[in-house]
Amino acid sequence: MNNRIAYLLMMLLAFTSCQDVFEPAIENIRGLDDAYEEATYAEGLLINGYIRIPTLGWSFNDVATDDAVTNDIENNYRQAATGRWASNYNPFSQWQNSRAAIQYLNIFLSEADNVEWATDEDIRQLYNRRLKGEAYGLRALHMYYLLQAHAGPIDGELLGVPLILDPEDPTSEFNISRATFSTCMNQLLSDLDQAEQILALDFEDISDPSLLPTGFTDVNDFNRVFGERGRQRVSGRIVKAIRAQATLLAASPAYSSASDVSWQDVADSAGEVLSLNGGIGGLAPSGHTWYSNTDQIAGLGGGSNPPEILWRGDVANNNDLEQNHFPPSLNGAGRLNPTQNLVDAFPAANGYPIENAESGYDENTPYSDRDPRLGTYILINQSTAGVNNTTIITAADGNTIDAINREATSTRTGYYLRKLLRQDVNLSNTTTTTQLHYKPRIRYTELYLIYAEAANEAWGPSGTGSFAFSAFDVIEAIRSRAGIAQPDAYLESLRGDKNAMRELIRNERRLELCFEGFRFWDLRRWGLNLNETAEGVFIENGIPEMIDVEPRNYQEYMQYGPVPYSELLKFDALQQNQGW
Repeated sequence: MNNRIAYLLMMLLAFTSCQDVFEPAIENIRGLDDAYEEATYAEGLLINGYIRIPTLGWSFNDVATDDAVTNDIENNYRQAATGRWASNYNPFSQWQNSRAAIQYLNIFLSEADNVEWATDEDIRQLYNRRLKGEAYGLRALHMYYLLQAHAGPIDGELLGVPLILDPEDPTSEFNISRATFSTCMNQLLSDLDQAEQILALDFEDISDPSLLPTGFTDVNDFNRVFGERGRQRVSGRIVKAIRAQATLLAASPAYSSASDVSWQDVADSAGEVLSLNGGIGGLAPSGHTWYSNTDQIAGLGGGSNPPEILWRGDVANNNDLEQNHFPPSLNGAGRLNPTQNLVDAFPAANGYPIENAESGYDENTPYSDRDPRLGTYILINQSTAGVNNTTIITAADGNTIDAINREATSTRTGYYLRKLLRQDVNLSNTTTTTQLHYKPRIRYTELYLIYAEAANEAWGPSGTGSFAFSAFDVIEAIRSRAGIAQPDAYLESLRGDKNAMRELIRNERRLELCFEGFRFWDLRRWGLNLNETAEGVFIENGIPEMIDVEPRNYQEYMQYGPVPYSELLKFDALQQNQGW
């Protein structure tokens, strides 16, 4: 056994083809006996499943869509969106990262029963149960990311990735073909079922023995293993949310023909989570500004969550986002520039799309009487920002470095990012401050939007299935929270129109989740046009003129991502997705 773990870990190095898998170096790898007797060391295998979650940090792959561009000419997503994306140049890849995570998790699952998690046998079994539940949940999550990035068609069949459920060692057969998308998705859902059977709904202490799950008899033992010290680890509630995300992918137009997942399955998965959150009443009143709710952020401690957040990363005191995205007059690099395309997606304050005559939209005063989220998420010309409420002039004839295309760090579109940034961060040359930030892994708003999308497809705008709320109810609550004038006449006009409601739900998802890494994948699962030119606004003498900023250069087959070219060179059993 001692030799086996060394073999397994050595194969991880070969499997991932990167040196950062091991610290310290390969020569210092410890044996499996250490893992059996040292729980912390054994748990490190599981922790690899956490640290490889790709959404731990901001990708800002939105700059590869119609929602944003970047002024960083070296940005990988910018280069991919403008013609460089290939099977040997893929900044969207999860192949090495998530397959390495699954290898670690497979090792953990194969050996966890042998680890002395605690000297007390009952406690040892409880810890073993919990940690294996986390591992199943994480393995499913990484399969989701693999399918999102690499599933694709070959000869009329939608394939996923090689399905590996056991640790690989030097004697393993590595040259194996890709399983079908359906097989991979079924395994993903099976792993989630396994995890949910093992895990408690939440990591919280209890005092009432009547609240103990089936199979538990001692409150202290339960709290030791499943209590609040485990917050932000994979729980039963998180597993339910991952199921909603995964089934949404499987039921979407780009994947539904190869999937056994129905829209009702998606609605049921998301609806279960929302019911636990209080249904429509659980939508956090300030959830759309979670990143700037300073009192809530300051109160985060002990792994607690604000009402908007189901799962999150650590809280850190820094100013990295502001350094990258504040306008240059505030000493930022102005990296992400929202597009006119996205600005135009925000409706009028009365809820009507701006192209609708009922909106009252005036192209000469394009920012007047608009959805309040526009000014909340995007810095428009003459907005204020920063600790001193500095006026930001993006007009071409402005007299500051914030003017469009004025300098390398100036906006290319006439807009700067406001969402995600703490306006109480100071980057001045004389006083530099930091503030608390965190990165959500799953927001409840995402779950509400998943439910709305699926419920509309399954039952129409007003259908509720087995729940007490409909797609209409969810969108009404989200738009009301945003500040759309009530009653919402435009929404009411769509109550009986499933197709029009679909477009509105997709647009609300675009607005609510903008700059959080969803748009790139949403366009693909919906099968929408990938080549909308990114547009901006050129303002001179107070007159706005719409301009083309950056074309998108995607081929039709790029609705699905590629298998890495390097893997095809190594393993001839692998097939490349059509077109790549």
